[in-house]
Amino acid sequence: MSAPHAAPADRAIPEQRRILAVLVFAQILSGAGLAAGITVGALLAEEMLGSTGLAGVPSALFTAGAALGAVGIGQLCRRHGRRPGLALGYAVGALGSLGVVVAAALGSALLLFTSLVVYGAGTATNLMARYAGADLASPARRGRAVSTVLFATTLGAVIGPNLVTLTGQVAHSWGIPRLAGPFLLAVAAFGAAAVALACLLRPDPLRLAEKLAAARADTAAGRPADGAEVLPADRADRRGVATGTLVMVLTQFVMIAVMTMTPVHMRAHGHGTQAAGLVIALHVGAMFLPSPLTGLLVDRIGRRWIAGASGPLLLAAGVVAATSPDSVPALAAALVLLGLGWNFGLVSGTALVTDALPPAGRASAQGLVDVGIALAGAAGGMSSGLVVVLGGYPTLALAGGILALAVVPVVLWAARRPSHPVPAPAVAATTPEQT
Repeated sequence: MSAPHAAPADRAIPEQRRILAVLVFAQILSGAGLAAGITVGALLAEEMLGSTGLAGVPSALFTAGAALGAVGIGQLCRRHGRRPGLALGYAVGALGSLGVVVAAALGSALLLFTSLVVYGAGTATNLMARYAGADLASPARRGRAVSTVLFATTLGAVIGPNLVTLTGQVAHSWGIPRLAGPFLLAVAAFGAAAVALACLLRPDPLRLAEKLAAARADTAAGRPADGAEVLPADRADRRGVATGTLVMVLTQFVMIAVMTMTPVHMRAHGHGTQAAGLVIALHVGAMFLPSPLTGLLVDRIGRRWIAGASGPLLLAAGVVAATSPDSVPALAAALVLLGLGWNFGLVSGTALVTDALPPAGRASAQGLVDVGIALAGAAGGMSSGLVVVLGGYPTLALAGGILALAVVPVVLWAARRPSHPVPAPAVAATTPEQT
């Protein structure tokens, strides 16, 4: 391949456009697989185990699996590039989805729990793909690059929950419990995404970013033409990494905890699976659909402002859910606010972390960040059922909203000292790795 050429800092190079197009296609496919565990995971566990207190276990298991997956995917990406790492992650997720279907057919709780951990690799890959979209993006467009990948998840993630009845009928016709139906869709969705990335994600965005950084490193003067300070290639802005990570961890914990128990709470109050699927579809839509606007706000207003706004949004979600726990429209509104608050936290936090990491070693560090996010989700899912049993769903919703306000002091702490704006190899402002 011929050496890539520089492009203006505010314009994407041709490779970036192709990479984003492939990622968008794969995310549309994988969104349906992501929605399976969200929509019926808790209901399937409750049905198989006969306990509401254990209904949060599936969410905890597949988010724990996502933590393990994030470590493995991060290391694969660091050593071999984004393409093999992401493709293998989706393939493993498809295998886990198939395991859930078999477990439901056999009535095996042990196989169900094991398969949900493996399924978590697919959910981890779905989120980690956002980093691939940002590898070649300039700091001025990084939020929008991340949001483009997240937005692509919307179509599959919104359609998936609304196919609960149809996929349930298919599963039933095959002699499989209806609630396992969405996982049949996940097998096909994750599998197709794996094939798409393995065949089409060329050039590899992380490898190209590293090559472009290395190509300029020897000729750079150490400070760009506009005088902005830049970190050396082997240094990261620790404050930026910590801030972005804490924001994403807090918002993930609250979102998973409240989301996991909403379908269970609705069914306990006489609402059908279809109503729960609609509420979750609106929630998942709010998680991803606003991404283009969020990315624009992150780039124009600032990462920290949007990160700080995620806390009040999640508090509003908790208040609405706690004060009208029996109303489907109110729960739908609460879950939309919950998804929007999570979206603000994820897009802004991802931009903060990516800003703070140079291309060398970026993938493995991002994998570790996503481990923290996944573990937070696992803790939220595991604790949610117990909180509902002990204090009720309104207590869970309100407590989660109050906890989310912790992002505000985190952002204020980060603002006490300016951090390095673009921690990358010392290169000019118009270098290709920022395009």
